[in-house]
Formats: sequence, structure tokens, C-alpha cells
Amino acid sequence: MNKDHVETIGIIGLGLIGGGLARTIKRVYPDIRIIAYNRTNEVLNEALYEGIIDEPSWDITEVFSECDYIFLCVPVLSVRKYLELLKPHLSEGTILSDVGSTKSEIHAMVKELELERFFIGGHPMTGSEKTGYAHSTDRMFENAWYILTPSEEMELQEVSAFSAFISSLGALPLILTAAEHDHITAAVSHVPHVISACLVNMVRELDDEHTYMKMIAAGGFKDITRISSSSPQMWQEICMANTEEICSILDKYVRMLTEFRFAIRNEDSDKLLEYFTECKEYRDSFQEQTSGPIRREYRIYTDLNDEAGAIAEIAAILAAAHISIKNIGIVHNRSYERGVLRIEFYEEDPSRQAAELLRTKGYTVYE
Repeated sequence: MNKDHVETIGIIGLGLIGGGLARTIKRVYPDIRIIAYNRTNEVLNEALYEGIIDEPSWDITEVFSECDYIFLCVPVLSVRKYLELLKPHLSEGTILSDVGSTKSEIHAMVKELELERFFIGGHPMTGSEKTGYAHSTDRMFENAWYILTPSEEMELQEVSAFSAFISSLGALPLILTAAEHDHITAAVSHVPHVISACLVNMVRELDDEHTYMKMIAAGGFKDITRISSSSPQMWQEICMANTEEICSILDKYVRMLTEFRFAIRNEDSDKLLEYFTECKEYRDSFQEQTSGPIRREYRIYTDLNDEAGAIAEIAAILAAAHISIKNIGIVHNRSYERGVLRIEFYEEDPSRQAAELLRTKGYTVYE
């Protein structure tokens, strides 16, 4: 897509995704004018000061009629309110999109409000367990699936142009129907979050006053429950908006759990081996180069001498090579990791560079 075709973009809501969109667009297309609305003025002022947006709007006004594209980055249960506020200010040719995690309900609202000729639903499969503008980055969409669900009245050429724009931001656009989207995301995003929440609450209820379970929880448990640190309000809204699909897939999951429990109870070693083998083969077939609702982490592990200054020495080696560290810490439970020191990075290249550098310094590194 030629960026000259897009001169002005509106963003409603500068949270994690809205902020990430603004940062990414400004990095890729610094000349595109970005008009933004956010319910808290502090965030608008911060984004303006950083040069991420060009014009703050303190309300939903006619200024948005100047936009070629408008991204509605608000909670799912707030979408209708902003659709109604934006309706009088949409110009012919404007594309209105959202970033919601459910689509069928939103498309029903769009149809009811007679906005189908403007609307292409959107869901970037990216994010973090953290929330808010402060945690947004200008690389959030790189190699991430970005699902598009065009309305029935949207022209094919408009869909193609919008898809090309999303692709230019580094994302991987995938066009689905709203029903297909809700079924797929219920299975790979919504139900896993419900399961994660159940696992965390199960351990919370089973733990005693010594909190040994909490103390030694690491490795696999922390990995598969990390998404439980996401916004409770957001996931409450997702469950309310995609109820049928989530319940249908949960029913299947409960049946599979029952079958698994039966195999364990009856000491059916062949069935257990079959279950775990099928699981491993399918999981090993996943492509790791794309991000999704559970973000890929770049981490290495290294053995460490138990002496004063050992961690500081490693940090100094990496700092001297201008390699930024996202997080660093001691692994107390070694059930799933080999090295005693875990180092996390923001991107893959620094992770590989750090591993190579530490090896040259005599450290044993596990990737």
C-alpha cells in the first residue's frame, strides 16, 4: 500500500493495543497524522509529548471525519457506545475497525447501527499480561497474526488496501468471518485463559499456611499460568461476549479431562502414552516465529557460581556489549530449566548474541 493514500488516522483508546498501534504507525509512517482520544487526559498528554500522536481530542467530535482509518481500541463492552458517538462523524470512504477479542457481537452492533459500509473488524493476536499505554511498544505487531473480519457491505478493494496497511506494520493479516474468528479464538485464546485461571485458583485453594506450593511454583506452572496476570475486567468482558463458543469448547475440554482421569485411575499406561505422544507431536509442529495471545519469550539460562557479584558480573558483560535485559533472576525450581540464572530479552537477536557472548566468557549457557 502506498502510504500517500492514508494521510490521517484516528485512534480511540490509547491502552496497550491502541498505544502500540500509534507507536507502530508513527515508526513506520512518521508523516501520517494521528488523532487520538482517550478517556484519561494524562495518557493523551504523554503520547503528545512523546510525539506518538499529533493531535489529542478530548471528546469524540467532527475532527474524526478527517480520518482515512479509525481504530476503535476500547473494551468489547464499550464498543457500542463509541460506535454511536462516531457514527455522525464518519465520512464516505473512511474505514472503521476495532481490535476486540470477539467479533460476532460487534458485527451485530455494526449492522444494527447501519455502519457496515464503513466496518472491517480486527483482532491483533498480540499483547501482554500487562495493560495500559505504558506497556505498549512500537514492535508489538511484528509477525503477529492480525485477523480481519470485513462486513458484508465492504468493497473488496477496500479490504485489500486495509489488509496491505496492516501488513506494512509488520503484522500477518488473516481474513475470516466473524463466526470463524470467535470459534478459533475461543479454542486457542479464551478457553486457555479460563483453564489458566482455574489452575491458579486450584493451587491457591490447595496451598496451606506455609504457602509451599506458591513458593516452589515455577517452570511449567508459571509458563502456562502467566496469562492469568492479564486484566480481570477484560477477560470478564470476553467471556460475556463469546459465551456460546467458550462454553461449547469447555464442554469438550471437560470430556477430555474426564477421559484422561479415567485412564489415570485405571492405570491404562497405553492410553496415557497415546495421549502424551499425540500432544507432544502436535505441539512440536507449532511454528514459533509468530506471536499470538501468549507472547513468545526470549530467554537463556546459565549456570552460576554461588559467590558475591556473580549476577552483577554477567549484567556488566551484557551491558558492555549494549545488550538490553528485560528481566534476570535466580531459578529456584529446576524441574523444567537447567541453568540456575534465567535472563530474559525483548527480542530474539539480543538473546542469541548474549548466549554467544557468555559462552566466549566461559559460561555454560542453555537456550
